[in-house]
Amino acid sequence: MARLKIYTDENVDIRIAEGLKRRGVKAFSAHEKGMTGSADIEHFKYASSMKAVIFTHDHHFLKIAKELVKDGKNHWGVIFVEMSRLSVGECIKRLTLYAEILSPEEMKNLIEFL
Repeated sequence: MARLKIYTDENVDIRIAEGLKRRGVKAFSAHEKGMTGSADIEHFKYASSMKAVIFTHDHHFLKIAKELVKDGKNHWGVIFVEMSRLSVGECIKRLTLYAEILSPEEMKNLIEFL
């Protein structure tokens, strides 16, 4: 089973992607991929090209994910947490668990709340 890849949007603390990488998770951020300032749908397209789930604090991503599925289009999943609800360390810990137990196919078109 392929492990989950995680793409963090530009509003997520860069330390989360860095911490995930140190734990062996295939993670990358909007910052390191030059996607800062891109439209939300462009983040979906980029993450989809990598078959990566999007980790975000942005409520707009939830709406876009639902609209894509409603329109018969796929995405590779969204994991959402309210900003400041969890510490950076706790986000890394929980996302690492997701990455270890789920495949991209299992997250396809889903929204999970951390």
